[in-house]
Amino acid sequence: MEASFPNREEAGRRLAESLREYANRPDAIVLALPRGGVPVAFEVARNLHLPLDVFIVRKLGVPGFEELALGAIASGGVRVLNEDVVGSLPDAARMVEEVTANELTELERREHSYRVGRPPLELRGRVAILVDDGIATGATMRAAVAALRQHGVARIVIAVPVGAADTCRALKEEVEETVCLLAPESFHAVGQFYKEFGQITDEEVRDFLDRRHHPAT
Repeated sequence: MEASFPNREEAGRRLAESLREYANRPDAIVLALPRGGVPVAFEVARNLHLPLDVFIVRKLGVPGFEELALGAIASGGVRVLNEDVVGSLPDAARMVEEVTANELTELERREHSYRVGRPPLELRGRVAILVDDGIATGATMRAAVAALRQHGVARIVIAVPVGAADTCRALKEEVEETVCLLAPESFHAVGQFYKEFGQITDEEVRDFLDRRHHPAT
């Protein structure tokens, strides 16, 4: 199957076209889920002339089978659990607490690393456009949504280039708007829809944020 997007940046530019109604809105903000969502969100924010920030979310992977998600945690102390997975594992409560403690340490490290002393942008009362490079199970996105509700945002828009069809349909019931450019029924991994899908480094995340905070004139 031919990849649908050459890279994350082009996916972001295409995504921005579907979000034109939010261009230049003083109450709107683009929030990227690091790391893969940052290049996508950068292009959305740049094309719509909106501020950009990161919203840190960490998946809680089953030890030894990290792709299998117990759930996720997000900034603000929110934890969302995948009850189907948790219910199928022995000694799940202990496992969840141990994995949560480890991922919380990494979440706090990323908060400090990515912001480089910049405080988080104010979210209360704003339209939050939540961007990732794709959605598989939706556990990470659900944790972000739950945390944003606690921050008092006025409206949440989930925006991704691609997402599993069932997940995109389910998320439509949880937020005010969901934009999935592609929602295939046959979905194995986000990376299958990109020609280039390399790992994004912490340095690249900082660079994207710095370029949006200090755009070239």
